[in-house]
Amino acid sequence: MIANDAAGEGVNLQRGAHLMVNYDLPWNPNRLEQRFGRIHRIGQTEVCHLWNLCAANTREGEVYQRLLEKLEEARKALGGKVYDVLGELFEGKPLRDLLVDAIRYGDAPETRRRIFQSVDDAVDVDAIEKLVAERKLTSEGMDPNAVMAVREEMERAQARRLQPHFIGSFFREAFSLLGGRIVEREKGRFEIMRVPSILKERDRLIGRGDPVLDRYARVTFEKALIAGQPQAELLAPGHPLLDAVVDVVLERFQPLLRQGGVLVDESDDGTVPRLLVYLEHAVRDGRVARSGEPRVISQRLQFIHLSEDGAARDGGPAPYLDCRPVTTTEKPLADEIAASPWLAGGVEQRALGHAIARLVPVHLTEVRGRRLAEIDKVERAVRERLGREINYWDGRAARLREEERAGKDQRINASNAEATAQRLVERLHKRQDELDRERQITALPPVLKGAALILPAGLLRARAAVATEPEKPSGMSEDSDSRAAIEKLAMDAVMAAERALGHAPRDVSAENRGYDVESRDPRSGHLRLIEVKGRHADGRDVIVTKNELLASLNAPDAFILALVRVEGGFAHPPRYVRRFSNREPGFAESAVVFNFDALASRGAEPA
Repeated sequence: MIANDAAGEGVNLQRGAHLMVNYDLPWNPNRLEQRFGRIHRIGQTEVCHLWNLCAANTREGEVYQRLLEKLEEARKALGGKVYDVLGELFEGKPLRDLLVDAIRYGDAPETRRRIFQSVDDAVDVDAIEKLVAERKLTSEGMDPNAVMAVREEMERAQARRLQPHFIGSFFREAFSLLGGRIVEREKGRFEIMRVPSILKERDRLIGRGDPVLDRYARVTFEKALIAGQPQAELLAPGHPLLDAVVDVVLERFQPLLRQGGVLVDESDDGTVPRLLVYLEHAVRDGRVARSGEPRVISQRLQFIHLSEDGAARDGGPAPYLDCRPVTTTEKPLADEIAASPWLAGGVEQRALGHAIARLVPVHLTEVRGRRLAEIDKVERAVRERLGREINYWDGRAARLREEERAGKDQRINASNAEATAQRLVERLHKRQDELDRERQITALPPVLKGAALILPAGLLRARAAVATEPEKPSGMSEDSDSRAAIEKLAMDAVMAAERALGHAPRDVSAENRGYDVESRDPRSGHLRLIEVKGRHADGRDVIVTKNELLASLNAPDAFILALVRVEGGFAHPPRYVRRFSNREPGFAESAVVFNFDALASRGAEPA
């Protein structure tokens, strides 16, 4: 395709082109990036190449070639950020004027040297970095430390993402509960044979875009499985069927969250019950949403464990998944424990008090520090841009008024120029008022959404009124004290192994993330997510909780199961097992039991 400069704006050409030749170079170098942006866009599948043609043996060609060479040097040094500020590089002496000077006076060596020096000074790495820092509106720069922090957070998010396993497990169970029929046809791809009328009716009441259909030939929860015959629909947040299921489930069961429940933690051999509290808290600014409600700028979900002695600790992202409901035989004992005095009253106030004292201030400080820095930069940019426009139109109105008095004909009269300047002043005041409201950042009161009493399996075994103590599962022969010592020795062994590899490990076991250790490889910058399992010499089984198993499925390349044998107070070298399971746990499963020796035989030494 051959196009004039009109193709440099507003046209998406990435579907049919990935090569660009600039035959006629623009006066403004910023146009180079605008042109290239037409083919180098989201959706482009090819590597894009750009050639800029300069006229050889011409004065202006030599200047432009010097410019392109300097831009390439700066691009390599700054990773492309040079194009963000091309428009401001030649504010003092426009490139057009430099090229005209080259045409007119380029034969003089002093003039040529001065022009080249002007280009070199404009495209200076330090000057560009300063301009980028001034112009960027985000609070985080993309320096190596910031890039590493963003990448690490993305890797953590990958391990705890909801799609596909959490959402798939929830949808299949909830959909069947509501009367729907869903059958797996190919691995990870399902046919929905009947959609219950309650979901179709809910969709009509909500009126959200696409309707809920009577049946679906194929649906999937994984983007990679969409392609196929027939093509599958991705069931993800925003899909009308999933949204309808969520709405109906919340309508039916949300009141039960506030009533509370009783769950059993099979992985806890302790004897101290705890209360799991589910809180929601938000931060707002001074703006008001269309609904009339406060404009929420940050919202968090928080699980807190409260104990009888008044202590409170973070529960992690989804601690309830590692628990199971009480059985019929356990219910009398559970009822007795639930009637304990410390649970009789004031629990809600304790939870809210802890949130107000500890969680909300941290949340508010983080949001306020980030947002205020961004707002300050936005305000400076707005005032600079609109101020420049206002001054221009004020000056233009004054000149036009003089020309009117002199009787000259004009395409724009002074009144129109004055009206334009006034509109810009009003716009500046309105925008300043919006920014002032955005600065009014306050915390909304935390809201208690629900609670559950968590009973350790060790407590149930200790309190169970049975004549004979039930046999402990294999691998559980150690008492709780020795289990804690074994786990500590295993953790120490893994931390030492990671340091020996030159990595930087960090113990995150108290944060219930689905793994115990985050270990950063300084060479690649990537995180290794390590779940540590220590067992006594006679322990045969390893229990992997649902959160741990789903984290391993979400981040299979980063997740490591570290198995450590402990004997006589001494920890053997750990065995690292990767991709130890490809089976997604069922909805009602809270843990999966593996044989220690079988898993260890599939592992290897830390590397």
